[in-house]
Formats: sequence, structure tokens, C-alpha cells
Amino acid sequence: MCENHLPNQHTKNKKEQPKNAHDQEHATWNRRSFIQALGLAGAGSMALGGTNVSATAASPLSVALSQSENDNILVIIRLKGGNDGLNTIVPIYDYATYANLRPTIKHEQSDLLNLNDDFALPNYMGQLESVWGDGNMKVIHGVGYPEQNLSHFRSSEIWASTDAINFEPTGWWGRYFENLYPDFLISPPEVPPAVQIGSLGNLIFEGTDNNYAFSVANPDQLANVAENGTIHDVLNIPDCVYGDKLLFMRATANTTFTYAGVINDAYTASTNVAPYTEGPLSDQLAIVARMIKGGLGTKVYMVSLGSFDTHANQVENHRVLLEDMAAAIKNFYIDLADAGYDDKVLGMTISEFGRRPYENGSNGTDHGAASPTLLFGAGLNGNGFVGTHPDLDNWDDADNLIPTTDFRDVYSTVLTDWFCLDPSIVSTILLNETYESLDLGFSCNALGNQDFNTVSTFKHVPTYRNNRTYIEIDMKNTAHVEIKLFNILGNEIAALSNEIFYIGKNVIDVKLKANQNLAVGQYIYRINTGGQFYSKSILIR
Repeated sequence: MCENHLPNQHTKNKKEQPKNAHDQEHATWNRRSFIQALGLAGAGSMALGGTNVSATAASPLSVALSQSENDNILVIIRLKGGNDGLNTIVPIYDYATYANLRPTIKHEQSDLLNLNDDFALPNYMGQLESVWGDGNMKVIHGVGYPEQNLSHFRSSEIWASTDAINFEPTGWWGRYFENLYPDFLISPPEVPPAVQIGSLGNLIFEGTDNNYAFSVANPDQLANVAENGTIHDVLNIPDCVYGDKLLFMRATANTTFTYAGVINDAYTASTNVAPYTEGPLSDQLAIVARMIKGGLGTKVYMVSLGSFDTHANQVENHRVLLEDMAAAIKNFYIDLADAGYDDKVLGMTISEFGRRPYENGSNGTDHGAASPTLLFGAGLNGNGFVGTHPDLDNWDDADNLIPTTDFRDVYSTVLTDWFCLDPSIVSTILLNETYESLDLGFSCNALGNQDFNTVSTFKHVPTYRNNRTYIEIDMKNTAHVEIKLFNILGNEIAALSNEIFYIGKNVIDVKLKANQNLAVGQYIYRINTGGQFYSKSILIR
């Protein structure tokens, strides 16, 4: 029965509250995490049932982005929890200081594999020795940002959004794809812009109105989609308030399945040839390799490994994680090389922070700051170290190593020199900030035949005041504008505008323009101006 589906909202939560701030933070489960944890959510579109959909023309900015694109791929390897950089890339140039700071958890010198005279890997990461020797690995020293935030969630948001001062609800890749696909909700690209395994709730692929990643909670879910292409039922829904909510959640989840078919095609078109071992990261990269080799065409993947939050028992826990990472990376690139993709795929680790330079009293390390970023792939054109290692004797006021490389320098360089985007476009993606370029071993000539600084975005946003819903459009030029309203099943509900809009702010009262009673709930509006379509979801209150 419909009325029995909803829980009693007056039921009290009798669960004992966390005892400290760290536990409280881990207990936090925000709305985005909840919705995505329902199963599958993210990139895709609402099908417009019975509606003739015109092919969207390219906006000036999307043209600039698409002209700059190449065949390169980025695989982000998120080390969740805050990786201990000093026990990953060991500073043997000052081994005495390192060992004195970590008498219990240090790596013995006899257990290290030297990368050069100054830095070494623990021997259990030996699978990376040949990756380094073949010139397919680089280490960026001391990556972080000023005044490091030590909250897992806040610092993860900062790494995803690139804003360390204000809360920014969009991610750097979300902003990129939002500009590349302004009509994404109604006219998405043929392949998923991004694929994400784990880290549900992370902002990295979040745009203003949509998440651009095909997102799954774990490798098993992705394998199930790749092998079967299953989908939620949106037809047999109860006709009541609960049914409306269920329909909305299922429709949201179903956006992911827009791409189930192409993922299945790519996955089944290839096989793994590398001897992957069992492990969380190995499982994920084995699937990613098949999708890349199968010609999926997705530009960005994010996989996750953790937890690196090694407050206790670090020696064993860290070893298990790094062994999996080393083996996974080695086999991933063996797999890619078999199909000629090893020089077109850049692997990059990220972690929300590092650890303190000294061990704690529980055979572990606490939240810290600077930590290395590792890069992998034949496109690096040789091994090496980038930047300056943090001074082991010089800490900030919170006893943290001081970062020597801003993580946004890394992002900016990847966008500019790996994906060949014009620096002015990169600045837009990085919230109108400009960052230093790093020598990561790859480069490309940015397009010089267009003044990208003259490219502007078309700004439109839903706003809500006094139980009314409005669409605000900032016009840079006087132009004809057509706006239509659709429900989440894709049926056209109303024509909101078909007139000339003048330079400046133009405000549309949705209920007034619809000239009908609109049920409370989620809708989509679509703007057509200058031959370009823009779409966003909107809430009628």
C-alpha cells in the first residue's frame, strides 16, 4: 500500500552520537551521498517522450572546448582518507630525520627501493620499479594548498571544487563539462563524459545542475551494468505522493542508464590481458581498461582506494593499500599497452591531505598537509621528480609539512598541456584564477586562431522567492528567446516564452507564463536562442 511505504518521521534516532569531532565528521551523510547511494546516479538525460528534439548547435565556448580536445584520457586515482606521503615516497636524502620522527612506523633502509639518490619506494611497491625504470612515472612533491583544512569532507570538497576559501558546489570537471554540454539534460553526448567508481558524493564532476559522471558505488555495480545494462522501472509507479517521490528518485537514477548500452558495447568488445591480482583498485582498473580498449570514448575516469586514514596500525594497513595500488597500476598499463593506449592515458593520484611528519601514540599518523601526487603513463616521456620536497624540519603552526606545490597548479597543467585547452578557458574552469604551469613531461600547442578571452557563457539560473519560481537570464545581446517547460518524463507542459529579450537581466515567472496549475515537483526548462539550446532542472513550489 502506498501509505505504508514512507517511514514514520516522528521516530526518534536512538543511535549513540559520536564522541568527538573526527567521529562526528565520519558519521555525516549528506543528501548527495544518500541519493547516490540508492544505487546509481549521475550523468545522463531525461528522454523527451513524444517530443521532437532538435539537435543542439554548439555555443561559442563549447566550440572552443571541442576544438581544443584531443584523444587523451585522464584516470584520477583517489586515495581516500589522506595518504601518508613520507611512507610512500621516502626521503632518503634525510633519512635520519625521517627515522627519528617515526621510530615505530618508519621503513628500514634495507626495505627500500631507491628511485634515485634522494627518494625511494618501500619494497612492497616493487611492481612500480619497472614502471619508473621504463620512464612511465613521475612524482610531484609536496602537493597541497595554503592553510590546509584537516576535515576529510571539507578538504575533499576543496580538491574537487578548487576553492579553498568559499564553499563552491561545483567541481572542476563539472564546470568543464557544463560548458562543453550546455544542453546536457536533453541532448547529452553519445558517450558518458566521465565514469566514476566509488567516492559517491564527491563534487568533482558536479555542475550547477547536473552530475556529469556515470557513477557507481563499487566495481560490482559497474560490471553488472557493463555486462547486463539493467534499468529501473519508471512505469509501474503508485499514483500517490510516495509514487511521485519514487518516480523522481528512479528517474534520477536512470539518468545513469542513458549510457548503459554504450558501456556494455565497449566492455564486451575487449578483454583484459594483464595478470591483475585481487584487490579493490585492481578490480576497478581492470574494468576501466576494458572500457578504454573497447573504444568507449570517455575522457575522464575516477577510481577510489582507501581508507588511507591511518591513525592506527599504519604499517600493515598502509602496506595492503600500496601493494594493491602498485600492482594495479603496473597491470593497468600492461593492459593498455596491448592496445596502444598506454601513451594516451594519464594516471594521477589525489588525496585530500597528507599526514603529520611524526607518528602518533597509536602506531599511526594524524591528519596533515603536503603529500606527493603520482603520475603514470608513457605520455610522461620519462621518469622524474617535480618541484621541491617539503622541509622535514620546517612545519606550520599545526605541526604540518608546508606544501611546496599547489594542487591547482597540477590541475591547470593537466588541462593545458594534456588536454590542450587554451589557458583562458582553463582559468574559467578554475574559477577565474590562474595557476603556475609545471613541467610534467608533456605539452601541446594551444590553439592560436581564436581569441578565447572574448568567449562568454550564456547565463541562466532558476531562482525562488515567496513560493514562486523564476528563470533569470542575463542577456549579453538582444536576441529572440524561446523557452519551453517539460516534466521529468519529457512531456512538454508549457511554452514560457517566444519573444525578444533585451540586454541585461530578464526574469520569467514560470507559473504566470505557464498559465496553468502546475503540480509541485521537478521539471526541466529548455532555452533556445541563437540556434543554441540550454537546459536545466527547476523546482515548482
